[in-house]
Amino acid sequence: MPALDMPLAKLKEYRGSSPKPDDFDAYWAEALRELDATDPKAKATPSAFQAPNAECFDLTFTGVRGARIYAKYLRPKGVSGPHPAVLFFHGYSGHSGDWWDKLAYVNLGFSVFALDCRGQGGKSEDVGGVKGNTLRGHFIRGLDSGPNDLLMRHIFLDTAQLARVAMAMPEVDAARVGVHGGSQGGALALVCAALEPRVRRCSSVFPFLSDYRRVWEMDLAKDAYEELRTYFRMFDPLHEREDDIFRTLGYIDVQYLAERIEAEVLMGISLMDNICPPSTQFAAYNRISSPKRHVIYPDFGHEGLPGFNDETYLFLSKL
Repeated sequence: MPALDMPLAKLKEYRGSSPKPDDFDAYWAEALRELDATDPKAKATPSAFQAPNAECFDLTFTGVRGARIYAKYLRPKGVSGPHPAVLFFHGYSGHSGDWWDKLAYVNLGFSVFALDCRGQGGKSEDVGGVKGNTLRGHFIRGLDSGPNDLLMRHIFLDTAQLARVAMAMPEVDAARVGVHGGSQGGALALVCAALEPRVRRCSSVFPFLSDYRRVWEMDLAKDAYEELRTYFRMFDPLHEREDDIFRTLGYIDVQYLAERIEAEVLMGISLMDNICPPSTQFAAYNRISSPKRHVIYPDFGHEGLPGFNDETYLFLSKL
């Protein structure tokens, strides 16, 4: 079998090398209290795009620190009574995409919600307000202001707020909600399921934002992880703060949030991935204690995985 990383047998046992802060659970308990105190003030406005089988809306809601967050919202026409829903999360620097590819789930009788991450390629608001580097990269944004100001903390909480907004819709059955995404979206799908325990099914493809120190040790702090190398070069060229930096990143390390997941999980894992290395994907997968299954692609990197969208469709259809 091709190998970019560890042998597969070791990958299936690997549980990460990046440090977990001692107060990790207290940190996220406090973050969720901040979310609890944030009135979402959700507003759905009919979109310029409409489809024969769906009602389409521009949805906005308030996230932590007062940012107005945008999501596409589609619901099936002519469906009475509560029905299932799926939340989609996009890749790093991207946005929620076009409307058309959500319609397959509308045809299945789902409402669909697709988030625009704050400060990235879509319509959500980034309220800023941190010290230090804001030139390039989001997971290092706020490192110099302290863990409570990490931008990824706020984006993680936005996923839970969107789930709460979706579950509060009268047409949505809150007991039948799933999540899906790839890369950053794969991380956010895991995060959403971790922070909103009512999520029932989670499909995640080669999740980003997992096991930062492992990425560094593999000399793969490039592409999506390039901001880590840039941060060291600009703000800690002698690595005198290296341990503190990786400890702070531990608060937004997906592998540790994955331990909280109660949903059933399906994960697509690519063994030749040099963007989100296989060991970092397994670090998250191996910490999930709820029912789970992975599909391994030995010869594929950070790219489309043949058949996995079909797997996800069938997996989520069981909601």
